[in-house]
Amino acid sequence: MAETPSLMPVDLDDLPEIVDGALHPIDVDLLAAPDDPRHPPRILLLYGSLREVSYSRKAAEEAARVLRALGCETQVFDPSGLPLVDDEGAGDHPKVQELRSLALWSEGMVWSSPERHGAMTGIMKLQIDWLPLAPLGGIRPTQGKTLAVMQVCGGSQSFNAVNQMRILGRWMRMVTIPNQSSIPKAWLEFAEGDRLPEGAYYRRIVDVMEELVKFTWLTRGRSAYLTDRYSERVETVEAVHARVSKTS
Repeated sequence: MAETPSLMPVDLDDLPEIVDGALHPIDVDLLAAPDDPRHPPRILLLYGSLREVSYSRKAAEEAARVLRALGCETQVFDPSGLPLVDDEGAGDHPKVQELRSLALWSEGMVWSSPERHGAMTGIMKLQIDWLPLAPLGGIRPTQGKTLAVMQVCGGSQSFNAVNQMRILGRWMRMVTIPNQSSIPKAWLEFAEGDRLPEGAYYRRIVDVMEELVKFTWLTRGRSAYLTDRYSERVETVEAVHARVSKTS
């Protein structure tokens, strides 16, 4: 696997709206831990709508372009066909296995949801509900990984969905970055196609992704130490599970 250079070059081929010279290379040497593996950060993007014209998907795809320009590997999960949690046999469904495999692969995530009835969509929550806190193959799928949250709105700008996703990110033991994106009247912003035009909302997505990449480099090689807990040194995860699963 190729090692990332100390200054990650910025590839603007797919970012025509970026102002020349304004998107700086990531200074990996400044951020990375001494034993960081130095491969490109791996980012999983989830979106919360199945519509043919999905603005949360378009926002996620725009974010993925910025992440790739900053040297990341990206995967965008398609939630179509994902079964309901707790349906009989659903845990073995190929879409569940795909999502969990991508979560284990990732080192950071982007969650992009519409706001529906003042909240994130059920499709967005369903994906997160399929990611267990308990280890998969000895690895917790989300613990210690970075997270950026974004939402799209059909009307005026709101922050209900991103606020809810922040709560979920904390619950999933993720490092949720400070910056976030909310696009009001997304149907107008994306009116001309799949790309977000240059402007305040596009710049905010670039800001959020740039911050996510920096936080991922900063925490990735330190994640094991940052999530090393006294309580789990006293009592293992397996012992806790056995204790709380006992019937009286």
